[in-house]
Amino acid sequence: MKAKHYYSEQQDSEFKPKKIHIRLNKVSFDLYSAAGVFSKNKIDKGTEVLINNCIVKDKWKVLDFGCGYGVVGIAIKKLYPEARVVMTDINKRAINLAKMNIKLNKIEDIEIKQGNLYEKIDDKFDTILVNPPQTAGKYICFEIIKQGKKYLKRGGFIQLVARSRKGGKQLSGFMEKIFGNVKAIAKKSGYSVYMSKNGKGEK
Repeated sequence: MKAKHYYSEQQDSEFKPKKIHIRLNKVSFDLYSAAGVFSKNKIDKGTEVLINNCIVKDKWKVLDFGCGYGVVGIAIKKLYPEARVVMTDINKRAINLAKMNIKLNKIEDIEIKQGNLYEKIDDKFDTILVNPPQTAGKYICFEIIKQGKKYLKRGGFIQLVARSRKGGKQLSGFMEKIFGNVKAIAKKSGYSVYMSKNGKGEK
């Protein structure tokens, strides 16, 4: 039987949630994780770099795209309590864990949607935060960037983390193609956070 990827909708492995501790620059907390999700044993370095360096303001609408078990969305909500956070992922197990983690951290107003790419998203955001599934292939990563433009407010930002020398150049180049601009706002541990600003769309 072919093994399931963390970006597969269904997971076949036994569901055995376990707690892991997340420690970031300005906040730390516990989360449930399990087999069948991305970086199940600890926060991955790319996600850590993204959270510690992304640009977010209170009261912004923030989309945690490919949320996994909820690290980014929950961290943003802890750092910016008045932000409106929406999390989405194709992986049903990841979504289940994210719901468990919202309860674990006593957060009541994060919205969670399960679906492929942006199919369940019907709003526009001040920023989209994404650690793209590069193992899923370039096409999927490009679609995340391309389709994301429709879900950003005018002046909103997509912020994407990638290994600088393993796909980062291609992804940042595609961001520039779609948005007409891109800049690296952080570089650490071999990762870069790339940001593009949406110049068109609704306020």
